[in-house]
Amino acid sequence: MAAKQTDAVDRYRRHIAAEWDAAALYTGLAELSRGRRKEVLSELARIEEKHAAFWADKIVENGGTPPEREEFRPSRRTLSLLDTARRYSMDLVLPIVEQDERDAVDDYNAEPDAPDFMLEDEAGHARALAELLREDAGELGAAGGSVEPWHRTDKSGTLRAGIFGINDGLVSNTALVMGFAGAGAGQDTVLLAGLAGLLAGAFSMGAGEYISMANQREAFEREIKLEREELELHPEDEQRELELIYEAKGLDRDVAAEVAARVMKDKDVALDTMAREELGLDPDELGSPWGAAVSSFLAFSLGAVLVVLPYLITGGRVAFGVAVVLALAALATVGGVMARLNGRPPAPGIARQLVVGVAAAGATYVFGTLFGVTVG
Repeated sequence: MAAKQTDAVDRYRRHIAAEWDAAALYTGLAELSRGRRKEVLSELARIEEKHAAFWADKIVENGGTPPEREEFRPSRRTLSLLDTARRYSMDLVLPIVEQDERDAVDDYNAEPDAPDFMLEDEAGHARALAELLREDAGELGAAGGSVEPWHRTDKSGTLRAGIFGINDGLVSNTALVMGFAGAGAGQDTVLLAGLAGLLAGAFSMGAGEYISMANQREAFEREIKLEREELELHPEDEQRELELIYEAKGLDRDVAAEVAARVMKDKDVALDTMAREELGLDPDELGSPWGAAVSSFLAFSLGAVLVVLPYLITGGRVAFGVAVVLALAALATVGGVMARLNGRPPAPGIARQLVVGVAAAGATYVFGTLFGVTVG
């Protein structure tokens, strides 16, 4: 066997061991469960065994001999997790297992021979476990998520970029202006520094948000493309995954199977549903790079310009005092608005915003004063 084939077989063996270990964990957890949770965990174990069989076939294709299932023993970590679930609570174990599944996606991303359906399976396992956890916490009803109008979402990323932008512009440029003011700089110098900080920060924020959102959108589009291919190549597996998700959300097995079968009859509906239910994506709202960039640029500029305004008119202590008052008022306003958007009392949000902003501006003012004295 060639060296390249030997390396591949060694990788496949490690994958088999990992899949068998996961199957043993799910089987053990299923034995400690009942009802729908037992069925979901048993199904996850079955899928892990299917993955192991895939890697065993790959070993045979490369002229090797797969390991014997009877010789396998669960890892010490798996036995420890099962013992924890048995002694205390499975709720202590499921979050760890969910993270393991997310890590498995990263591991298979680095495996050149891992098929796309296996990556989707591992990601689906993590989501199924997350659904079980949310169901136990009472966050999901029998029909899944909620659509109440008071829930606020920002799938485009524009609101998030705007909020971060105005906060960053306010805090960073206030600190910058206070630093120069503390150093005893003249009106023109402080004004130049404030305008330079405004422009540099605004363009940096806008460019950063555009690149970040563009990369995120491309990643989401790739996930949807892979899901479309899976629906074409493995419709039965996709239908079973959808059944599993609905079961985890609280539907009876027969009802979940009926709903999944109806969804899969229309390819467009199936893709939209799998994108939402399996991938957690809204195909209509993948984020707008330009929207996030413009929102971030304008918001940063709005926050940053406030402390510059007084120095457009005058300088010295008068401009400094007005800048401080404007900065404090803006910090309090941003903190209060954010608290209200998050459904929390405004007072703690205002206090937190003031503490952070005053600490940042105060520190640069002190350093500016010390630097100014040293230069003088």
